[in-house]
Amino acid sequence: MKKITLLAVLLIFAACKTKKERDPIVVNYPETKKVDTVDVYFGTEVKDPYRWLEDDRSAETEAWVKTQNKVTFGYLDSIPFRNDLKDRLEKLWNYEKLGSPFKEGDYTYFYKNDGLQNQYVVYRKKENGEAEVFLDPNTFSEDGTTSLMGLSFTKDGSKAAYLISEGGSDWRKGIVINAEAKEIVEDTLVDIKFSGISWKGNDGFFYSSYDKPDGSELSAKTDQHKLYYHKLGTPQSEDQVIFGGTAEEKHRYVGGYVSEDEKYLFITASVSTSGNKLFLKDLTKPNSELVTVLDDTESDTYVIDNEGPSLYLVTNRNAPNKKIVVTDASDPVPENWKDFIAETEHVLTAGTGGGYFFTEYMVDAISKVLQYDYEGNLVREVALPGVGSAGGFGGKKEDKEFYFSFTNYNTPGSSYKYNVETGEYVQYWKPAIDFNPDDYESTQVFYTSKDGTKVPMIITHKKGIELNGKNPTILYGYGGFNISLTPSFSIVNAVWMEQGGVYAVPNLRGGGEYGKKWHIAGTKMQKQNVFDDFIAAAEYLIENNYTAKEYLAIRGGSNGGLLVGATMTQRPDLMQVALPAVGVLDMLRYHTFTAGAGWAYDYGTSEESEEMFGYLKGYSPVHNVKEGANYPATLVTTGDHDDRVVPAHSFKFAAELQEKQAGENPVLIRIETKAGHGAGTPVSKTIEQYADIFGFTLYNMGFDELPNRGILKEFKD
Repeated sequence: MKKITLLAVLLIFAACKTKKERDPIVVNYPETKKVDTVDVYFGTEVKDPYRWLEDDRSAETEAWVKTQNKVTFGYLDSIPFRNDLKDRLEKLWNYEKLGSPFKEGDYTYFYKNDGLQNQYVVYRKKENGEAEVFLDPNTFSEDGTTSLMGLSFTKDGSKAAYLISEGGSDWRKGIVINAEAKEIVEDTLVDIKFSGISWKGNDGFFYSSYDKPDGSELSAKTDQHKLYYHKLGTPQSEDQVIFGGTAEEKHRYVGGYVSEDEKYLFITASVSTSGNKLFLKDLTKPNSELVTVLDDTESDTYVIDNEGPSLYLVTNRNAPNKKIVVTDASDPVPENWKDFIAETEHVLTAGTGGGYFFTEYMVDAISKVLQYDYEGNLVREVALPGVGSAGGFGGKKEDKEFYFSFTNYNTPGSSYKYNVETGEYVQYWKPAIDFNPDDYESTQVFYTSKDGTKVPMIITHKKGIELNGKNPTILYGYGGFNISLTPSFSIVNAVWMEQGGVYAVPNLRGGGEYGKKWHIAGTKMQKQNVFDDFIAAAEYLIENNYTAKEYLAIRGGSNGGLLVGATMTQRPDLMQVALPAVGVLDMLRYHTFTAGAGWAYDYGTSEESEEMFGYLKGYSPVHNVKEGANYPATLVTTGDHDDRVVPAHSFKFAAELQEKQAGENPVLIRIETKAGHGAGTPVSKTIEQYADIFGFTLYNMGFDELPNRGILKEFKD
């Protein structure tokens, strides 16, 4: 057994307390066995001593998980203010939350959580009627770990199908109900994955899935996605494969969706998370041929709407920031596309509703919304409630009003009812939360990365904090897959800021904030740009006295977990705490698990070339933990049912760190059971997770009590 003592950390507290040594927390790391596994890449041998932890079905791995959790929770339970954090999270979380309403048939539906319910409940009501429960996912399982992950209605609203996830898995079950009677009408469908449900009339619907893999369904590779049609009243075994069933049609991601007028089926097919082919079928003609719209994967393109045979497509083909084009369904190839709403200097996200197009643009990650008619004429700019993120601009063509949401880092999300003809809106719902946004402020700054690139970052904190280098700070990042981090409110971040914490979010390269060029600048052989941007963000916060190394934590999940793992192994001197969550951490083998091969557009793979192998090995967190280095206090988090980024990534990284850590900072792994990549996690588990994460972070920054105990006394009184 390897033994480490967490020595007293001597820091000056904000309350100017006298320095004193505190009793150490003793951590006895479990011994993780090593095996003689060696891979050879282009003549280079690479050892993989913890390969056995990839077997999520073995008794040995199960025993390792239990032993690690015992050590981790023993440590976390010893943090003196952990329960205070949990109590405050519960208190602040306990307010009614309401999603934006949507119309289906004769009913208006909405999602609502009374406060601490593990899962949101779906309600509905008729005009001037009383609200009633339509679906309550809290009844799906006793422990709240079965979640609702999709709900789709027929055009007339008479039938619905919904998807559920058990234990956080990406594998779904599908259930069909008579919406009026709220009764199940046929057997449950199984083994649906990476899919929505799109109805064709009232007769059936389209969905996508893979064949169940050989080996573990939570980790074995899946790479041939298929689009199926399920006809109501028939067994799933008779479902027709519409696309993806042949070698010629083999793709990792296939999806299908029906146009609002139910005239067309549109099919997307991708080999990675970026770029897709596009096809259509005329549903008004029996056995119609598949028509190719786009036969390469060089762009992200989809049909947003149609008016008869006129198709409106959103695309970044020859338009890195995206535009809307129009073409005719009879010959819809790119040569016949005509610009409808041209590309601008800002990235476009588009929606339709009420007979109009709504274009949302990101201006330095802040929302700007314009409304256009079907002639392409600008109707108006929508005057948003503030500076932040707007969403939900869209609805059915016949809608005269719909609902949109607005939020930012210090403003809880509210919903607004929008009149499509006048452009006027009224606040529909505002949360009654024990948090005053006026006490906090967000500032956007631009800092310079290693290669001179200007990168934006939004820094949020209490008004009036002193920039003395002693503020506990979380630097959160992602930087990948064309995903944009825009301002949004989070209860857990509110609790962090209540304690005097700073929350900083840079918009790193690899994301989508500045279009395709920004994305590409953080992929493959340019991935180091993302880490350099994150490191430069940390240096900015320190140089400008928001914080210091001793008070800085870095955090990110999934691709953001890779970001944290790479940053802490490259610059362990830069931060006090590292919090990699559900991270992609073994860059030489990530593509061998589940649908991981689809991430090659962003990462490349260790098999494609010697140069790519060398580049990946050069930053892969699992392969860059150095013997004798002094790493920050690290809490790795993952879920045992994560079948997107399999937990073996986190297992191997934690084992490497525990073996090689030379300093006195603890290296722990917290493995949530019956949990996946994050979506659908019960509220009770989420609260416990963040009490542990924030408790670990503040304790390892030297705090023996919460920086702002007054807020705790206030709410307890």
